[in-house]
Amino acid sequence: MKLYETLQNILTATAPIQKTALFRDFYRLYCDGKITRDNQYPTVVFNQPSYRNFCIVMDQKETMRRAKLGGERGQIQLLHSIAHIEYSAIDLALDAVYRFRDLGEEFERDWLAVADDEVRHFLMIEGLLQEFGSYYGEFPVHDALFDASVNTLELLERMAVVPRYLEANGLDATPLILEKLKSFKSTVMITKIIDALQIILDEEIDHVLKGDKWFKVACERKNTHYDCYFDIIEHFYPSCFPRKVGVNCEARKLAGFECYELKKISLVNC
Repeated sequence: MKLYETLQNILTATAPIQKTALFRDFYRLYCDGKITRDNQYPTVVFNQPSYRNFCIVMDQKETMRRAKLGGERGQIQLLHSIAHIEYSAIDLALDAVYRFRDLGEEFERDWLAVADDEVRHFLMIEGLLQEFGSYYGEFPVHDALFDASVNTLELLERMAVVPRYLEANGLDATPLILEKLKSFKSTVMITKIIDALQIILDEEIDHVLKGDKWFKVACERKNTHYDCYFDIIEHFYPSCFPRKVGVNCEARKLAGFECYELKKISLVNC
């Protein structure tokens, strides 16, 4: 099995069951050392995400309008939005390996391990959707994560934007969702959702940490200071750094953020 040709096939797979099965077959062979590196295989920039074949895509602000979280419909919509994030994250991790080919096997191993986690997360959340009688694709989704991949075709920008900004924001948001869910009367499904979100939160710390490691490698390659992070994020997401309450300082520190960075982000002393 050839590395980059197979990654492109997984990235362009047009159904979740196909994408996840292809990845698991590939990753098993990769871990067994049965992959050939076809370094001359051409790299393409994908013009649309693979979920376009089964999801309706809308503006991100429109997709954020949800029913109350205490009811079944609100919980289904929450799970659907998480499923979309995890499904998109599979492609983000695979695209890093597919696109940035000169960083050696450690880079490959890191991001394929992340992709393996994201596949597992997606299938876990999809299973909860199915328990509700729902499925991934029932509700409209947005292209924000796909757009982030298309807009960051250089390693430094990709590592700053995807793991250190977008995924790190998830480290802040998930505890707030967990707190809200715990305030409702406990049900079997709420307990299952809480357990799933806690697994995702714990494992996403490692994903952001891997991004932090390769962001710093990219900085060293370009002989630039780590502070360029804020300039990069401001370029792609203007005015996105008003200091806020609710920053998960503990998780961000475990994921590589420095205290001086957190002071620029958090209103609370980290």
